[in-house]
Amino acid sequence: MLAMVKRNMMLYFRNRSGVIFSLLGALISFVLYLVFLKKGISSNWAGISHKNQLLDTWLISGTLAITGITTTLTALSQMVKDKEQHVLEDLSLTDAGPLSIHFGYLISATFIGFIMQLVMLVVMGLYFVVTDKISFQISQVVPTLGIMVLSAILATLVNAILASRFQTVDSFGKLATIIGTASGFLVGTYIPIGSLPTFAQTIMKMTPGSYIASLYRQVLMNDTIKDTFQQTNAIRYFNRLMGIQIKWSSLLSLVQTYSIVGALILITFLIVLIPSFITQKQRQNLLN
Repeated sequence: MLAMVKRNMMLYFRNRSGVIFSLLGALISFVLYLVFLKKGISSNWAGISHKNQLLDTWLISGTLAITGITTTLTALSQMVKDKEQHVLEDLSLTDAGPLSIHFGYLISATFIGFIMQLVMLVVMGLYFVVTDKISFQISQVVPTLGIMVLSAILATLVNAILASRFQTVDSFGKLATIIGTASGFLVGTYIPIGSLPTFAQTIMKMTPGSYIASLYRQVLMNDTIKDTFQQTNAIRYFNRLMGIQIKWSSLLSLVQTYSIVGALILITFLIVLIPSFITQKQRQNLLN
């Protein structure tokens, strides 16, 4: 399995154009923010202190969520490619069982998703520290890294469910293009979720990435929000409008959001691995 993980990661990082393409959704989000969104949103925040700190960390949060989605999806294209070229059939003849092979794809995609999120955080963080003089607290580092891990795992599992339905790289590539383009809307980076109609908000709430973005925003923005807004009602309104807290019957707390992400990981994990587990059992029965 470790050899499989190493192989998949090497294939991903050797393909430089593929690496850049996997970051396309995140790069579009970053560039759109710098060119259009920041000016448009900040013009409505004229009387708000810490404006740049709030806006920049809001953008970073959404872009990291996008990065987790698109990079793991690109990483899993190797699984589709191996299926199309019948490499999976050859691998199944080795001592590695279906479960081990499947884990190899999942673990490598998770590592890739984590690494690329870390790269994007460093790039965006340095840029905004230099240009807008924003700051990050030491207490935010560990939670942010933890969310990166959760983001990579959840995105990998969701994308693995999608990848298992495709037989050719060409058709899977078209899906990746659609997801890369739509992910910025689905996690509420292009347009804040609170400014959209109820139907659109519901669609976004059904997207796992929106909960990852919410976790990032709560960790990176909460202290600044408390320093900026003195009234509880103002904080609640701002959090709902900007998608910092997802609202169902009420605004979800940080613990509730973590719980939803954990539940989604468990559910998708079972959906992804049960077929491989069944195949492994059938193979063992045949050998016995």
